[in-house]
Amino acid sequence: MAFLSSSSPTMQKGIFVSVPVLVLSVSFAAAVIFLLTSSLSSCSCPSSVSSPNDVVGSVSDVRLEERISTTREDIEWVRDLIRSNGLHMQKNELRKGINPRTRDQQLADLIQYKGISHYEGEEEANNHTALPCPGELLVEQHHSNYGEPWAGGRDVFEFLAQSSNLKPNSRVLEIGCGTLRVGLHFIRYLNPTHFHCLEKDELSLMAALRYELPSQGLLHKRPRILRGDDMEFSKFGLDTSYDLIYASAVFLHMPDKLVWTGLERLVKKLKPYDGRIFVSHNVKFCSRLGGDECAKKLASLGLEYLGKQTHDSLLFNHYEIWFGFRRVKP
Repeated sequence: MAFLSSSSPTMQKGIFVSVPVLVLSVSFAAAVIFLLTSSLSSCSCPSSVSSPNDVVGSVSDVRLEERISTTREDIEWVRDLIRSNGLHMQKNELRKGINPRTRDQQLADLIQYKGISHYEGEEEANNHTALPCPGELLVEQHHSNYGEPWAGGRDVFEFLAQSSNLKPNSRVLEIGCGTLRVGLHFIRYLNPTHFHCLEKDELSLMAALRYELPSQGLLHKRPRILRGDDMEFSKFGLDTSYDLIYASAVFLHMPDKLVWTGLERLVKKLKPYDGRIFVSHNVKFCSRLGGDECAKKLASLGLEYLGKQTHDSLLFNHYEIWFGFRRVKP
């Protein structure tokens, strides 16, 4: 039986399909489609399109696994890079730059030329400066305000972050953050708004807010840095609790009575058991009580002394002493 037939000359080369062949063709096609469908449904291959939640989750996972400390492999890598560039690990006399200037000379230039401006006229120059910064900060004179190199701030951060098992979503309070020598590293590591600081010195606050945060690109982290010298922490929020509270070379400059007042207030803001308080250099505010009175007073506040720890510096010969405490009452 002809499916297509015609006496027309143009149709003489038509297609002739018998019914049995047509039925077999349809059956074969159905079998192939069934096999393909079954294969696809059982495939464990990942989808080529990720949902927004999947993308956010993967980014968060990477963020949580961010490494804090320098490893031995990191040190060997940079040593190899130093050697491969024809440099040396031993002490070197560093050559001056093409336009060597001391900090004092740089400051004199900033004052004389109004910020080394290439604009004509003071009004025009100021229009291009969103956050005018004092020259003393621009030449980083405040980096020399400490008894050790500025780079030591990174060492303190690594020690405290690891000792407290910090994660980016942890919350940290520093008492006396100064010019953010240590705080910058916490701010960079933690989630936005999770770093808090109480600082009394106006010049330190100027350096922190007008130079360090903007120049380090950390304004978006929105740290809460407040001025105060009264050990009053309610201004950070009544319900705020911290994973780490630390004071670097601060308590030794304060009256013992004020230190104890501060500790009494801090206990209520420290997370029980896992939260940590670290105090550097010494705890004479405690040892001056004599005998077992220090332990008794700590216990009455709900604090437990965890002992003394030290850490070394990566870049210079130095170590620092820290005294740890934790909250033992819910």
